[in-house]
Amino acid sequence: MRRSALAYIAAMTSTNDIRRSFLDYFGANGHTIVPSAPLVPHNDPTLMFVNAGMVPFKNVFTGLETRPYKTATSSQKSVRAGGKHNDLDNVGYTARHHTFFEMLGNFSFGDYFKEQAITHAWTLLTKEWGLPPEKLTATVYHTDDEAFDLWKKIAGLPEERIIRIPTKDNFWAMGDSGPCGPCSEIFYDHGDHIWGGPPGSSEEDGDRFVEIWNLVFMQYEQEANEIVSELPRPSIDTGMGLERIAAVLQGVHDNYDTDTFKALIAESGALTRTATDGEYKASHRVIADHLRSTSFLIADGVLPANEGRGYVLRRIMRRAMRHAHIIGAKEPLMYRLVSSLVSEMGGAYPELVRAQPLIEETLLREETRFRKTLENGLKLLDEATVGMAEGGTLPGETAFRLYDTYGFPYDLTEDALRGRGLSVDRAGFDSAMAEQKAAARAAWKGSGEKASDEIWFDIAEEVGNTEFIGYASTRGEGEVRAIVKDGARVDSASAGDEVVIITNQTPFYGESGGQMGDAGTITTQAGFAATVEDTSKPLGRLHAHKAKVESGSIKVGDTVSLAIDVDRRDRIRANHSATHLLHAALRKELGAHVTQKGSLVAPDRLRFDFSHPEALTHKQIAAVEADVNGQIRYNEAVNTRLMTPDDAIAAGAMALFGEKYGDEVRVLSMGRGGPLGEELHYSVELCGGTHVNATGDIALFKIISESAVSSGVRRIEALTGEAARLWLTERDDKLRQTAAALKTTPEDVPARIAALVEQSRRLERELAEAKKALALGGGGAAKAAGPEQVGSVSFIGQVIEGLDPKELRGIVDQNKATLGSGVSAVLAVVEGRASIAVGVTDDLTGTISAVDLVRAGVEALGGKGGGGRPDMAQGGGPDGDKAQAALDTVKAALVSVPAA
Repeated sequence: MRRSALAYIAAMTSTNDIRRSFLDYFGANGHTIVPSAPLVPHNDPTLMFVNAGMVPFKNVFTGLETRPYKTATSSQKSVRAGGKHNDLDNVGYTARHHTFFEMLGNFSFGDYFKEQAITHAWTLLTKEWGLPPEKLTATVYHTDDEAFDLWKKIAGLPEERIIRIPTKDNFWAMGDSGPCGPCSEIFYDHGDHIWGGPPGSSEEDGDRFVEIWNLVFMQYEQEANEIVSELPRPSIDTGMGLERIAAVLQGVHDNYDTDTFKALIAESGALTRTATDGEYKASHRVIADHLRSTSFLIADGVLPANEGRGYVLRRIMRRAMRHAHIIGAKEPLMYRLVSSLVSEMGGAYPELVRAQPLIEETLLREETRFRKTLENGLKLLDEATVGMAEGGTLPGETAFRLYDTYGFPYDLTEDALRGRGLSVDRAGFDSAMAEQKAAARAAWKGSGEKASDEIWFDIAEEVGNTEFIGYASTRGEGEVRAIVKDGARVDSASAGDEVVIITNQTPFYGESGGQMGDAGTITTQAGFAATVEDTSKPLGRLHAHKAKVESGSIKVGDTVSLAIDVDRRDRIRANHSATHLLHAALRKELGAHVTQKGSLVAPDRLRFDFSHPEALTHKQIAAVEADVNGQIRYNEAVNTRLMTPDDAIAAGAMALFGEKYGDEVRVLSMGRGGPLGEELHYSVELCGGTHVNATGDIALFKIISESAVSSGVRRIEALTGEAARLWLTERDDKLRQTAAALKTTPEDVPARIAALVEQSRRLERELAEAKKALALGGGGAAKAAGPEQVGSVSFIGQVIEGLDPKELRGIVDQNKATLGSGVSAVLAVVEGRASIAVGVTDDLTGTISAVDLVRAGVEALGGKGGGGRPDMAQGGGPDGDKAQAALDTVKAALVSVPAA
C-alpha cells in the first residue's frame, strides 16, 4: 500500500534527506551519481554561472564529448543572479525566487526516452515519496501525442489533468541550432485555499499550482530555429528544484518555510534580536538566500571584484548587507551566519567546510567596507537633495551614480527618499543602467573564458585522450594521431612548418594548474626533427605539442620519439613542489583562511597568489621562508597516491576551490608535519603537476618579493635551487664589493656604514658651524662682508659658498644686531643653486620691506616669488652664478630709500 503524504512527510523532513533520496533512487536504477560541478562553468563561455542541472552535460548532449556512462543523476549547484537569468531583484519578496538553488536531475544520453522518464518521475513522486496522485497535473507540448498517451497509460491521469500547452513554455531548445524537443512539466496542487488555476488557464499565474519537475525530451535537431531532422539518439534532461520539492514534502507552500531556510533565518533573527516575520520578513529571507549564493561562489573560487563574476558576487553580498543594515544589525552579520550554513549543507557539499575560513574572512571584510559605503552614500544623498521640496524627484543619473560609483543600491536610495516625500526618476536610472550593462556585456565577452575550439573535440572524440607518461619518464615513443596547422587539421608537415602535433602518449606536460608546459624535441629515425616550444592541454585531456619542424617530414600514423628538456623540467618540478610547501607555510603562519588564488610555475621562478587581507611583515616573510627551507632540509620523499576526490579530501588533501577534478586524482604529500608518524605530512594537496622525488631536490628556497595583486589577494615571487643560489651569490658579491670600498670585512659592513653615517652627520654639523662662523667673522668666503653705507642705509651683504640655507636667518639676525639700524642680505650657494635671506631692523620696516628686497634678489637669481615678513624674508633661484648680481640688486633698491 502506498504511504500517505503525511506519513512520508513525518518520515522525511529534511532537505538533506530529500536530496539523498532522489540520488539514491536513480542510482539504484542504473544511473551514475555525478557530483555537482563548480558554479563557474568549464564548458560554456557564454554563461557567467551554472544555472541549470544540464549545463555540465551540455557537450555530452551535443555529441562533442562522451562519458563512460549513458545515464546519470545529480544535484547541481546553480546560481541565477547575473546576465540573462537574473532572479536577484525578486529574491526575498516571493515564495520561490532564489539566487542559489539546487537542481535535481536525471539524464539519459541516448539510452531511455519518454516512457522510462515518465515512469521514473511518477514512481518517485507517488510511490517512493508518497505524493497523492490527485495532487499532480502534467503538461505536454500541444502536438506531443506520445507524451499525452504515456501519462494516461503510466500515471492513469485523467485527460483534464494532462494539459496541452501550445507555446514555447513546453518546448526546449539549447539554442537557435542544436538539440531541441518538447517538455512535460509536473505541477503540484497546493490546495484551493490558495488563489490560482492550473497551467494554461486564465489564473495560471497564481500560486496554487506550482511546477515541481520539468522533463525535457530531446528528439529533434534544429537549424536557425527550424526543425530539420530527428536526433539519432534521443535523450532525456530533467530538472526539479530541490527547494520547491522540499516545500511540498515538508507540507509548506513557501520555500523559505523549509528546514534549511528556517534554520538560517532563525539564526539571523537571533543574532540581530529582531523578529523574523512582519516588518523584517523580507530582509531575513534575503540574508538567508544571499548567504548561500555568496558562500558557495567563494567556495568555488570567486572573489568580490568590480567586473565579471566578482562584480555579481559583490552585488549579491551588498544586497544582503543592506538588508542587515535595514534590520538594525550594529555589527557585521553575514560572516557570523556561515557556521550555520556549514552545519546545514556542509555534509552534502564539503567544499563549504574546506572554504569556511575564507568565506568568513571575505564576508567580514566586505561588510566592514560596505558599512562605510552606506554612511558615505546617505551623506551624499542628503547633499544631492538639499533644497528639494516634498514631491520632488531625484534625477535618475544621480541615483545611478550613487549606485555605480559608490555602491549605494537603488532601492536604498528609494527607501531613504520615500520617508521624506521624495521619489526617484526610475526611467532615468534604468537608462543609465542600460548603458552600463551594455558596456559590461561587451567587457564580459572580451574577458570571459575562451570557447573550446571544436577541432579539439573532433580530435579527442576520434583519436581519444593523450596518455601522459611524464610522471615516471622524460622520454617516450608515440604515434602521431593528428597534426594541426593554422587552425586546421592536415595530414603531414615538413621542414619550416609550425604545427601542433597530437600523439597517443607523451612525456610532455601540458600547461595547467599554473605549471608551464614542457619543451623539447620530437624526432624519427627517418630524419624528422622538430623543436617543441610549448605544450598545452586543450579540453584538459589532449597534450598539444606546439612545434617547429627543423628537418624532414612527418605524417599522421608515424611513430615518433619524444624527449623533454630535462634540465628545464627539473627546475619546473622544484618550483612546483616549493609552491606546495609555501602554501602550507603561509597557512601555518597566517591562518587557515589562506588559499591559493593562482600561480605560475616556470623554469626560472615561481609566483604564488593567495588570499590574505594585508601585506606580510618582514618577520612573517622570514618565518615562512625558514619553514620551507626546514622542510627542504628534512629531505622527505614526496609521496603520490591516486584516490577519488572524496577520499582525498577526507584524508585531509587541500583542493583548489572551483577546480574541476576527474574520477581519480593525484594526491601529493610532502614534508614532515610532526616528529612521529608517516602520515603527518606538512603538505597534502590534490595536484596533477610534476614534482621532485624528495623535498631535498628543491635545494634552496628564497622569497624575493611580496606584493598586492588585488583587494584581498597577495603575491609572493620566489626562487629555488641554482637560481636562488645565484641570486644570493650576486647579492653577496655586491656586499663584498661594498666591504672592499669601505676597507672592512663583509661582517663589519653594517657597523662601518653606521659609523660613516654618524661621521658624515658630525662633519656636516661642524662644516655648517664653521661656515656660519666664517660668515660672521668675515674672511675670504664672505664677499662684501662688513657694514657699508648704501644711500642713507647701513648695509651688510654676503655671498657664502656651501652654506646650508637653514643657517641664513641666524646670520642675518646677528648682522642686524651688529648694525643696530640697517639692512642685511646674505646668500648661500649650494650645488649651483642660491638661496637669499634679507633682514630689516625694526626701525626701518615702515619704509623698507624685506619681502620686496628678497623678491628683487630672487628675480636676479632666475627664480620667482619669495616671502616672509617686513623684517625678515627668504627665497631662492636656480642660477647660483648670479649671487653677486642678486646682492647688487638689493643694494640698488636701497639707494633710493630716503633718509630717516
